[in-house]
This record gives sequence, C-alpha cells and structure tokens, in this order.
Amino acid sequence: MELSGCHPDMWVQKKVHKPLQETPFFPDGSSSRPRIAHTVQHGNPKLDKHLYTGIEGGTKVNWSIPGGSPVETGIFRGKYYDTFPFPITRADLERGQQRFNVYCSPCHGVLGNGDGMIARRGFNLRRKPANFHDERLVKIAIGHFFDVMTNGYGIMYSYAERVDVMDRWRIAAYIRALQLSESQTLQDVPESERQKLTAGGM
Repeated sequence: MELSGCHPDMWVQKKVHKPLQETPFFPDGSSSRPRIAHTVQHGNPKLDKHLYTGIEGGTKVNWSIPGGSPVETGIFRGKYYDTFPFPITRADLERGQQRFNVYCSPCHGVLGNGDGMIARRGFNLRRKPANFHDERLVKIAIGHFFDVMTNGYGIMYSYAERVDVMDRWRIAAYIRALQLSESQTLQDVPESERQKLTAGGM
C-alpha cells in the first residue's frame, strides 16, 4: 500500500549543505548572499551608529583589509565619537561603577590603573592591562572605550555578549570619571563641597 506524501524533488535537488559553501549557481561563486541595499533589519534595527558603534562617519569595510588602526579596520571606517549618545546621570555613573567593578576591575583594577588581581598574579598576560590614567587614554575620545568593550582589543576579548549597549556606555562614563578623579585638585571642588572635605582635617 502506498501512502501519499510530499514529492521528493526538493529533497533530492542540489542544495547548499554548509554555511559559506562554494556554489556555481551564483556568478561570484558564493552561496551566502549579501544583504540587499537599503533593507532594514526587522525587530531592532541598529540605525544609531553613535549608540551602537561609538564611531562616527565612514562605511562598512571588509575585515580582511590589512594594516591600520583598530578604527580603520573595524566594522565602520571613521573616527570615535567624543560625546555620549544619551545624557549621563548620577544613576548611570553608579551603574557604570558597579559594572566596571564586575567586568573590568579584575584586570584593570578598581582605580583603573591596570593593576587588577589578574595582572598582579600574572594570569598568562603578555602585557599589563591598560592604565586608564595614561595620557594617551585620558585624551582619547570616549567612543574608544565603547569600541574596545564591543569588539575587544589586543588580548582582551569582546564583552558585547556579556554587557549590554547602555551599560558599555555607562562603564565608559565611569572610566572618564576615574580619569578626572586623578587629575583634579582641591581647588576644582565647589566651595560648599570643599568645606566638607576639609572639615575632617585635610
């Protein structure tokens, strides 16, 4: 007795069995097709490059392009934003501090000086983690820190899967606060707050 069912033509036809497999079907020989120009992602389109990349201007580039700085060989060719994509509040800084202490301080230290416990114990590190108080990093645009957390840098891997977009910016804001804390003097503190600091015998 023969049971009715689907015709097997689709099952036996030639098909791509592996991602990125070569194929003679398309002129470029690639089975994976590029996105159609001007299409928009369904659901949560990441159209705000400031928020999602920390890099302004530029266009998408091929990862295989050799040489250049991390900005030039990253997802977008352009320059780092030196502003935040949303206003930073005290609550944002406190959240940034909490996330920094969880994810960043083991290597970079709670003060951001590159002297975290992993660095102190020599956890197979070829070089010491970055000291955020180095002049180069004090002067660098804030988008750099977001980009490094997103894509990784050197032996530091990406934290994009562990830390969400907003928290990466909050951590960057806290790093900037740490940097400012090391460079300010008592004269930079408002008069009312200065009296509180000096009342304890400073």
